[in-house]
Order: sequence, then structure tokens, then C-alpha cells
Amino acid sequence: MEEYEEISVRHTNDLEDLTKKYNLISGVRLLFALTFAINLYFYFQPGNTFLIIPLIVLAVAFLLAVRVHQNVAWKKKLTIALLKVNSDEINYLKGKDCAFENGAEFINTHHPYSYDLDFFGEHSFYHNLNRTSTRMGKHHLASTLLSFQSPDEIIKTQESIRELEPKIDTRQEIMALGKIKPDCEESYNALIRWSRNGNSDSPKATVLAAYITSGLLLASIFVYFYTPLEIFGNVSFLLFLLNLVLLGTQIKKIQAEIINSSEIDKVLKQYSFILEKIEEEHFESSQLLALKKELQTGNLNASRKIEQLSRLFAKMDHVQNILAVLVNGFFPLHITTLDSLIKWRNECATHISQWFDVIGKIEALNSLANFAHNNPTYVYPRLNENQVINFKDLGHPLINQKIRVNNDVTFDSHSFFILTGSNMSGKSTFLRTLGINMVLTSIGAPVCATEANVHPLPVLVSMRLSDSLNESESYFFAEVKRLKKIMKSLENATGFVLLDEILRGTNSDDKRSGTIEVIRKMVAKKAIGMIATHDLEVCNTSNEHPDILENKCFEVEIVNNELVFDYKLREGICRNKSATFLMEKMGVI
Repeated sequence: MEEYEEISVRHTNDLEDLTKKYNLISGVRLLFALTFAINLYFYFQPGNTFLIIPLIVLAVAFLLAVRVHQNVAWKKKLTIALLKVNSDEINYLKGKDCAFENGAEFINTHHPYSYDLDFFGEHSFYHNLNRTSTRMGKHHLASTLLSFQSPDEIIKTQESIRELEPKIDTRQEIMALGKIKPDCEESYNALIRWSRNGNSDSPKATVLAAYITSGLLLASIFVYFYTPLEIFGNVSFLLFLLNLVLLGTQIKKIQAEIINSSEIDKVLKQYSFILEKIEEEHFESSQLLALKKELQTGNLNASRKIEQLSRLFAKMDHVQNILAVLVNGFFPLHITTLDSLIKWRNECATHISQWFDVIGKIEALNSLANFAHNNPTYVYPRLNENQVINFKDLGHPLINQKIRVNNDVTFDSHSFFILTGSNMSGKSTFLRTLGINMVLTSIGAPVCATEANVHPLPVLVSMRLSDSLNESESYFFAEVKRLKKIMKSLENATGFVLLDEILRGTNSDDKRSGTIEVIRKMVAKKAIGMIATHDLEVCNTSNEHPDILENKCFEVEIVNNELVFDYKLREGICRNKSATFLMEKMGVI
């Protein structure tokens, strides 16, 4: 946290300097403008034609001041965004409100593990992990959490996260750049649709005609001002109207190009800055180098091309402005911009999704690198091919380390554990701990443990299902469907299975016999994992396969008429009970 506070102090000082500079340049601009106006007044007085030189100098100086002012304004916006990034991080680490998006739109009750392990939604893992600020970043981070990578991909991702972790300024600047003008699904989809609309042809003949009429118009205006011939004034007016007619012939095409593009130019400007930051950064890991290479295709530079597209859309956005229409009477602004837009699309449209995907992938990796940076004690798992899973001091990454209880656990090839324990003893939390750390392993992230040697496996979970009223499903039927999916997945490959009190929607005898049969099926399919149950008779199933099935438990003690949980994983079957004691203590029975 101290590091973020130091960065905040640095940005606060920068903001103070930029504000002073911003105000100073504003004053200089105003001074130039007033001096220009005074000189202009005297210029039109007799005998003051020599003032044309100061007027030109003042005009150039004013334009330069405007340019510098814009640059300072941009740096000021970026610094404010960087301050917000750090203040959000500090508040998060202090346990205050989590200011990051929670990914509720990615909740999928049918996914093999994400819903059961609380990956999306308020206070979810995504909510705590997410440090993306663009639409692409949000989607790629969600996709990463829902994917399963090969061992080679895992190692490459580990290398990328290790490289990005100390690059805190780079990571935060990318995040801040996306926050200045947030994008949205609508603008992104409109842009992708535009890039795929390849039916328009470049209006070359119209552009040529517009250039000719504009050239003739300027010439006739010049002649009109220096001769008394009124005909040149009339010709100028007719050429002005002709330019507007030429604009009218292209108006439908122009409107088609700017459909749903409101402020898309500002969003594209943000993207270009993010791409430029990625292009300028020095990388060494193979995955990051490959992503960076995708931004350079032949003579196409992604950041420059997207910045160019931003400027073109900005020009097109003023087509309905009356002043812009008048400008087109003198010069074919929108016709030439239309021509440039169509040429841009013909040249670059096939690359635009690829460039944006790079932004999303970098943002997802930045989120994982931030996770690693905030948790320096976490370790990157070593990978093995022996279907061995070994964690030392394993804990849940969302539980505060001050109160978190860690456990050692080892799964040998095809081992399966039956977990027992009283209510509130920590069974469900431990299952989620196993699941989330197995997923972290499979995406190349560090895990909440002091040592980890893991064979990556697909995670298959049945823990928190709900009645599907829209599909007229009972809880029991929904659970049976989930178990069927798990069994089918195990037919194709070994999986890491986590089951919590399955078959709760039926009577105790059915539940017991059904649970035992599920365990037997797990053994037959050589699954690795754990099942939690309150039924101690289920534990006797371990006698059938003593080399594969093993009993584990969480115990509870009653000390001074109070329940005491230590949340430590033990060998064997749970013997102590707490439900009756707790109900008696609370006066329920």
C-alpha cells in the first residue's frame, strides 16, 4: 500500500504543476488574442499596412499556444485518471468499497465452475481481480477466467505476468488511458459493424470534381476582389452552390459512415494512446512480444492508424453542423473525408479486431500482474505430468490474510477425498479454495500458497445450483443434470471434481445411496477431487478403494460453552457435531 501512496503523492505534485502551467498558458492565449484584436483594429486604419507582419506572428503564436494548451490539458486529464487509479487501489487494499466492475454480465449458471466458485458478481473473484478499463479488457479477463490453457501456454503466461508485475507505471497508465473516455459495448459493436461494411466505393470522380470547383472558386474570389467585374462574384456564388450540390450527391454515403458513431472519435483516440503505450514498451517474454508484433503488419502501425481513424470520424461528426456545410461550399471537407474513410477501411478493416484484441489481452494480463503485485507471498505453481496436485499452506485469495487459515493438501494420481465436518466448519470454503487455486494455476497466475506442484486439470464443480423456474426444473433435476455433465466430461479426460452435499433435493436414503454411487463412478472414471458430505455412512465407501478413496475432515470443539472452529484439515472422519448444540444455545429447541 505504501508504494501506491508514494505514487499518489508524485501524481498530486504533477497535477499541481500542470494546473499552474495550464492557467499560465490560458493567460498567454488570452493576451495573444487581445493583442491580435488591437493590431487588427489599427491595421484597417490608413497607413498601418506594416502591421500585417505582427498580425501573422500573433496568429501563429496563438495557434502554437492553443496546441501547447491542448497538450497540457491532456496531460492533466491523464494525471487525474492516474490519481483515481491509485486511490481506488489504496481503498481496495484498506478494505473499503471495491471501485472496479464486478463482471455480473458474465454470470453463467451452466458453466462448469464459475457460478459455483463465485467468479462473477458483487464481491466475486472477478470484482477483486479486475483492473481493466476497456470493453475488450473486461471480456478478455472474463474469457481468461473461464478458459483452460495447455501447460506450454501456462508457462508463457506465467512469464508474461512476472514481466508485467514490476511495470506498475506502465500498467497503471494503460488503465488510466482507458478511464479518461470510457467506451461501451454499443460503440465497440458499431465500430466493428462499420469495419465489416465493405460495400461502399470510393467517390474518386466526385472528389476530383470537388477539387476542381473549389480551385476555380478560390481563383474567381481572388479575381473578384481585385477587379471591378461583377461576373466573377456571380461565378463564385455558382461554384459555391455547385460544391454544395456535389456534397448532396454523397450525403447518404456520408450518413451511412457516421451511423452510431457519436463520440466514437474520442474512444478511438483512447485506443490509439493505449496501443502506442504497448508499442513503445520493451518486452522480453515470448507471449508479450507476440502480442506486440500483432500491432505491426507490414507498413501498418496500429496506434497511428487508429489515431488517423479517430481524426476522420471527428471530421465526419460535424456534417449536420450548418457551419460545416458552409465550409463544404468552399472546400470539399466531407467528400474528401468520406474518400479517406473508405480507403482506410479497405486498407485496415481486417486488422481492427486483431488490434483491439491485443488491448484486451494486455489488460487481462495487467489485471493478473496487479494481483501478483498485491500478493507478493503467492507462488507460481510448478507443473508436472504425473497427475499430482500438491499445495502447501493453501488459502482462499479473497480471505484477508490476517484471519485466513491455510492448509496443506496433496492429491496423488486418481485420489479422491470424502470430506466431513459440522456446519460452519469450513468444508464449502475449502472446496472453493481448491477450485479457485486450480483455476489460477490453469491460467498462469500465482496461487495463494507457499508451495505448489500441480498437474493442471479442468475444474468441474457442483456446489450451488438453484431451481430453474424458467425451464420448470426442480433443484434436484438441475443437480442431476450438472452431475451428468461432469460424468460426460470425465469420459473425455481426467478432471478435478468438487462436489458439495449433492442430491439435497431428495430423501436421506436416496441421498446416501446416490452419493455413494456417484463416488464409485468417480473412482471408476479416475477423477481427482473431493466431495463434502454430512452423512458419515458415506465415508465407509473408502473401505472399498483404500488406495484411492481417503477421508478428510474439519472438526469443531465446544470450549466454555462456545463452538470453536480451527478450520484445519485433518485425516479421518468428523466425530463432533454442532447443529443440536447451536440450536439449543440460540433457543431454537
